[in-house]
Amino acid sequence: MNDPERLEKLEELILELQQMSGKGALIIVEGKRDRKALRSLGITGTIMLCTKKSILVFCDEVAREYNSVIVLTDWDKKGDKLAALMEGYLRSTSTAVNMDIRRNIKNLVQKRIKDIESLDTHISNLASDMKHF
Repeated sequence: MNDPERLEKLEELILELQQMSGKGALIIVEGKRDRKALRSLGITGTIMLCTKKSILVFCDEVAREYNSVIVLTDWDKKGDKLAALMEGYLRSTSTAVNMDIRRNIKNLVQKRIKDIESLDTHISNLASDMKHF
């Protein structure tokens, strides 16, 4: 896949995130810089950090408050483990858990960036590179 196609697919995923978030889906990230990056990409809905409490307690609280959750942890070992744990806990509570957006972003950027906090800069750089052609 070339960079213009990669950029187009990333922009589609960001649009999907904006729409789902706008309809009340909770986005879960690992850190404040992740949230900041998503805000700069136009995501206005609720974004929660998953690293303040134990994952089990966190997921229990989330499940009581939200019907739909998007897990957007980083794609390093820690992020993969967190995502798998949260998916298991949340699915056991009948919460709708979206892991597809994370997986698709990971597949598009994996060799270039390793975290959500770099996503806005990465997309901006791809867009800027396109303008120079």
